[in-house]
Amino acid sequence: MRKQTVTAEDVAKRAGVSRAVVSRALSSNGSISPSTKEKVLRAAQELGYQVNFLAQGLNRQRSHLIGVIVARIGDPFRSSLLEGLLHEIQRRGYQALVTEITGEQDLTPTLRRFTQFRVSGVIVTSGKPPETLVNECVSQQIPVVGINRQPDIPLVDFVCSDNDSGAYQAAEQLFHSGCRRFGWLNNRGSTWAGMMRGEAFYQALHQLGVDTQRHISDITASEEGYEGGFQAARAWTGELPAGIFCANAQLACGFLDGMRQRGKFAPQDFHLIGFDNTPQSGQFSYQLTTLHQDVSEIARRALTRLLERAKNPLQPSRIEWVKVELIHRQTSPRIG
Repeated sequence: MRKQTVTAEDVAKRAGVSRAVVSRALSSNGSISPSTKEKVLRAAQELGYQVNFLAQGLNRQRSHLIGVIVARIGDPFRSSLLEGLLHEIQRRGYQALVTEITGEQDLTPTLRRFTQFRVSGVIVTSGKPPETLVNECVSQQIPVVGINRQPDIPLVDFVCSDNDSGAYQAAEQLFHSGCRRFGWLNNRGSTWAGMMRGEAFYQALHQLGVDTQRHISDITASEEGYEGGFQAARAWTGELPAGIFCANAQLACGFLDGMRQRGKFAPQDFHLIGFDNTPQSGQFSYQLTTLHQDVSEIARRALTRLLERAKNPLQPSRIEWVKVELIHRQTSPRIG
């Protein structure tokens, strides 16, 4: 015989309260005395009642779900960022609905699917959502926040690592370490954040008196990630720049290994600085000097912006820059 589903009405009868009181006790919305809440929770536990958050979403217009859009979860930094977001989402009393996309073409169907689930908000860590679709989300009172995305969409807030500051720290470290010929390593089809870091690196070196037309070389990887950095090192011809800054840590680790195969080592033959401070960066075989992105702070600010925008969906767009810190290791040791 099929077991009958326990309802909120059953919990109300067991606890001797109204259906509305049960709803407040189980959702933590509205005022309720601690003793009454304890009585409701005890009744729910005795009956084996489980809250149906999707059904709640149908009744309340929005669910307790927050949609998260990611790409390349296998990338160590993106995996770390996702972990930080999941922790913060759960800490705030929500559940994450995570979707991995393979390209911009996946954004529209993913966002539409999120609206069907009546999510309480959407966090975009990959790709640029179409403005028309963002407007559709706003019309349904679903706030959208982008992380390390180009901040050019109205009614969307953005939380980004301070790429400019990171690039300036890298430039100063390399310059004051005695480097006078520089390299900028990035992959084709770079992210917006990667391009920002390169532009800021050029500007910082120019301010330090470097002739950027003559003394900076672009090192372009044919693909992203470790393999891209490795192949870029293997394909490099000519004199090796003395100080190289990389768009991310995976490119940097690949470049280090590629150069090792050619008998070139950091910091003896060149200095190298990455960006991300992934766990691999600190491993004994790499000891990569790199910029640290605070994923916990990024996640905290993203959720704060999301919940604040939910209260006022038409407020002007806002961007928050999260501080980055240069971590000194062996590929470009601390000066002095």
